[in-house]
Amino acid sequence: MMMMMMMMMNSTHVSYFTLAAYFDTRLVRQLLFLVLLVLYVLIIGSNVLLIVVICVNRSLHEPMFLFLCSLFVNELFGSSALFPVLLVQILSDVHVISLPLCFTQIFCVHSYVTVEFFILAVMSYDRYVAICYPLRYNTLMRKRKVTGLTSGSWLSAFLLVVIMTSLSFPLQLCGNVINKVYCNNYSIVKLSCSDTTVNNIYGLVSTALSVFLPVGLILYTYLRILTVCFSACGQTRQKAVSTCAPHLASLVNFCTGCVFEVIQSRLSMRGVPPVFQILLSLYFLACPPLFNPAVYGLKVSRIRSLCRSLFLKTPQSF
Repeated sequence: MMMMMMMMMNSTHVSYFTLAAYFDTRLVRQLLFLVLLVLYVLIIGSNVLLIVVICVNRSLHEPMFLFLCSLFVNELFGSSALFPVLLVQILSDVHVISLPLCFTQIFCVHSYVTVEFFILAVMSYDRYVAICYPLRYNTLMRKRKVTGLTSGSWLSAFLLVVIMTSLSFPLQLCGNVINKVYCNNYSIVKLSCSDTTVNNIYGLVSTALSVFLPVGLILYTYLRILTVCFSACGQTRQKAVSTCAPHLASLVNFCTGCVFEVIQSRLSMRGVPPVFQILLSLYFLACPPLFNPAVYGLKVSRIRSLCRSLFLKTPQSF
């Protein structure tokens, strides 16, 4: 107890954080900046293109495509929480970030992750209804329900993250060095020299609600889909595989990135090169926003044909 009181007395008010994962890139600074800028432009261009195609074309105003549109909006949201700060930090000699900007980034990054899991869960439910109850699909997936599922995913994710950041913001910090290239809540909690019991308990509850619950729902829906596919004809199985494959690829890709982030944050990575550590920590923020538009743009025939007609400027009724 005395040790804790002394640490709190010695602590000072933190107004900025040092992002210690950056290393000297003076020789290739401009090249890294250019590569990341191109990657960010590709992410913005591909996601905006598919959002516009879905919104403008009335034939795509179906639950599956509306959920996809929400997913692409979230990809823009998550990547924009990372890349602008990352680009500025690469060109800077001093890698610091202000307290308000750090917590803004924490809110955006954690909201992105939570919304991604919720939307993927909603999309799996949509596929479950379409495959298991095809004759009742239009009744079960009315416009009001689609709107409620989409808005509920965003609002509940924001609420969970707002509570998390409001618990972390008042913490008494005994340091300001974050061993990453961006801010996250776990790094802030680790810097605290005050009691973090409430933060840890809420972290478990939040993880259960934002990760395990949607993943459990996804596993359940796909178990039911597999049961229907095994008892159906070959044509039905082929249709189920073609509609579920992009969703499964997005899920596996995003979960892989999250696992990389958990391993990089929680386990000792002393034997791993710094560059590889940074790549592991950035995977879930950089790869899905580029991977998902590519997968759905190439695999979903209706989106692919509309994008092709848009580029070729063939007559198309919008």
